[in-house]
Amino acid sequence: MVNFVRTQIAAAITTAVAAGLALVAAAPVQATPSLSPYVAMGDSYSAGSGIIPLDPTVTPVCARTTRNYPNLVAKSLGVGSFTDVTCGGAKTEDFYGKQYPSLTPQLDAVTADTKLVTLTIGGNNNDTLIKVISACLSAGAATLGFGNPCEDIYGTRFVNDVLNKTYPEVKKALTDIRAKAPSAKVAIVGYPQVMPADNTNCFVKMSIAKGDVPYINNIQATVNSVVKRAADETGATFVDMSSSIGHDSCKPIGTRWVEPAALGLNFVPIHPNALGMQKMADQVLAAIR
Repeated sequence: MVNFVRTQIAAAITTAVAAGLALVAAAPVQATPSLSPYVAMGDSYSAGSGIIPLDPTVTPVCARTTRNYPNLVAKSLGVGSFTDVTCGGAKTEDFYGKQYPSLTPQLDAVTADTKLVTLTIGGNNNDTLIKVISACLSAGAATLGFGNPCEDIYGTRFVNDVLNKTYPEVKKALTDIRAKAPSAKVAIVGYPQVMPADNTNCFVKMSIAKGDVPYINNIQATVNSVVKRAADETGATFVDMSSSIGHDSCKPIGTRWVEPAALGLNFVPIHPNALGMQKMADQVLAAIR
């Protein structure tokens, strides 16, 4: 009798396990309905400019890759509807007008049905990061890496532009995204660290004078701070990329998340590499979940 009961229990367990496995095998992979449709907006740090392969669905001048963090996020979430309108060089003004003739305003992609919006924006407004990096590379090369020539020339100009111009522009963009998609989760991603946080330099790869490294770091920190402020004030989620500290452009391949101006892997320098894109995607996923 005992053996009979044991046999029946074993048979029942086997049947239940088999049925459970069959259900798992038969169940389709479900998209995340609350986060679909998903729209990705923003500049080159969203587009993954400089990483191969390029996205064939957009003009090559955007230098958008199919391996950018929005694509990685979309795949991880399994969203059913994904629209990527990111483009290298974008400013908040390109949310409202055509950045290039073949493009539509980025904000046009956002609708009342949109459930998730991600973006990185603000660094190109007033040409801040472009001017900072190009000016400081040139100034550093002229002094062979000594002193702080860039700070001597430009002083508080860049920080003032960020505080007085970039901040309200980013806040307006986030407010308008919210108005078009009131039920969407909006996540704006900060810019990863470009120069070492310990204020050292790597002159061969980044011809920034040693004294200008803290100057650049302060400008970048100011950009991230106003992006966070705008996010907080508009109900958006700020995705903090402070985890990128220690993974700046001066670090070796496999450690750095941002490529240097020289001897880098990307065809667009001073931008996140494929590893950096993956890390940005990880931070976005952690923030929205």
